[in-house]
Amino acid sequence: MSVLSGEKRLAVLAALVDGNSERAVERMTDVARMTINRFALRLGQGAQWLHNRIARDLSCSVVEDDEIWSYVAKKEARVKPGDPPWMGEAYTWVALDKTSRFVITWHVGKRDEVAAEAFVADLRARLIVMPALMATDGLSTYESPMTKHFGPALPYGQVVKNYRTGAQRGPDHRYEPPRAPFITKRIVSGAPDMDKASTSYVERQNGTMRHKIGRMRRLCYAFSKSPEHHRAAVALNYVHYNLCHIPRTTRITPAMGVGIVKGPWSLEELLDALLSAVPCDPPGTLSLAFRAPEGTSRALPNGRGFLRALPGGKVA
Repeated sequence: MSVLSGEKRLAVLAALVDGNSERAVERMTDVARMTINRFALRLGQGAQWLHNRIARDLSCSVVEDDEIWSYVAKKEARVKPGDPPWMGEAYTWVALDKTSRFVITWHVGKRDEVAAEAFVADLRARLIVMPALMATDGLSTYESPMTKHFGPALPYGQVVKNYRTGAQRGPDHRYEPPRAPFITKRIVSGAPDMDKASTSYVERQNGTMRHKIGRMRRLCYAFSKSPEHHRAAVALNYVHYNLCHIPRTTRITPAMGVGIVKGPWSLEELLDALLSAVPCDPPGTLSLAFRAPEGTSRALPNGRGFLRALPGGKVA
């Protein structure tokens, strides 16, 4: 890596965050694939350290959570009993601030209770104000860690997509979902405004990341062969998205939207920050302040939250 010129390093970084595989980057930049492999791993580690340093003490009003499917080495159906535990499905759990589109945190793991616990714990540690709304899909493994780390006062609702047609899912369920009804919502804890509960923004962001991370694309050969490189690619592209990408609807980068930086970063600035990043642990958990709800409300004593009037004469 030390033999690469600054121009070559920048070209490799630009190609990696544009969704190209390592072999494609080799052809585009005339840099050996193994050099690109090691350089990508270094960039991904620096991206994780950089994110740990800047993504803390956040106040996000509406948070949407989702999981993105991918796999490492082989698909889950082909995993054998003697294979390493990291082989097979590798879901990326992601939390998005709806207002700024900032990716608060992510976690690569299986779609199970262990990964859900790690993901929600890290999400909680990066926030210092209780969200006004937390929304996820209908995955049941979210419920226990959400209550554990945020408490029963968290305004948390689930948006459930009903892909089944009768007793079985149809062969094209992902592309032609039923319409009667396709989406149902339910309250899990607190008093969330279910009219605003949605996972549309994080799912749209998932589509962007499938474009930017070639390893996540379906039906192609650009899948990851090792968990370390998969995590590195995920970290690199989420940090690039937060600091450099400008969504068309916000016209500022997500990091600008949450007040972390004052302007969009160039690739040169990102490269310098990644290569100079020093080890940084994730933030520790701080006390969570309650957000004053909209409408008629009254603060409870000792900072325990707010009493809010709901339609029908009820309180929450």
